Amino acid sequence: MPEINTDHLDAQQVQLLAEMCILIDENDRRIGAETKKNCHLNENIKKGLLHRAFSVFLFNTENKLLLQQRSDAKITFPGCFSNACCSHPLSTPGELEENDAIGVRRAAQRRLKAELGIPLEEVPPEEINYLTRIYYKAQSDGIWGEHEIDYILLMKKDVTLNPDPNEIKSHCYVSQEELKELLRKAARGEVKVTPWFQMIADRFLFHWWDNLNHWNQFVDHEKIHRM
Repeated sequence: MPEINTDHLDAQQVQLLAEMCILIDENDRRIGAETKKNCHLNENIKKGLLHRAFSVFLFNTENKLLLQQRSDAKITFPGCFSNACCSHPLSTPGELEENDAIGVRRAAQRRLKAELGIPLEEVPPEEINYLTRIYYKAQSDGIWGEHEIDYILLMKKDVTLNPDPNEIKSHCYVSQEELKELLRKAARGEVKVTPWFQMIADRFLFHWWDNLNHWNQFVDHEKIHRM
């Protein structure tokens, strides 16, 4: 694996690079484990290194969507706006469990606490709904990027927020119109959004949002949407 100098990067974020992500093939079958650092190097992505991830879309009871702006300390896509939480299940017994994506949902609970400070009891895995999966690849800069099969998780609940500033620069709840305005600003280059959030917003998000009380119709655990 290539040697990359991380001395100039945020110490807390560099520590997380040692976490072991789940390596998969293009059909989401587990084939091993590798560090978060190696999974996110463009040099390895070019060779096909692919890992499992998740994206949480969290709505409150007013049907507003929680957005976060990634902190400037983040190694990939710093300062970009995105959905509530995007991260990876780890190669640990509890998060490797695949039945009903329970391992991924446990990982989401862990990261909702770590990033947004949401108490664990407010986001039990059984209340985090698994919709479908998307496959995508995106470069963050010359060194770092993403190559993931991303589990889309949806939750509608009022939660307590206490974000970690090392993870999150800002956060807000938005209406559909407010998000459309943010995406227009992104198109003009006035703000940045993460590529996966842009793809999901372009293709799926507003349709889900219009049907939050009937989201079951969008559950598809067989298909992997290739973006």
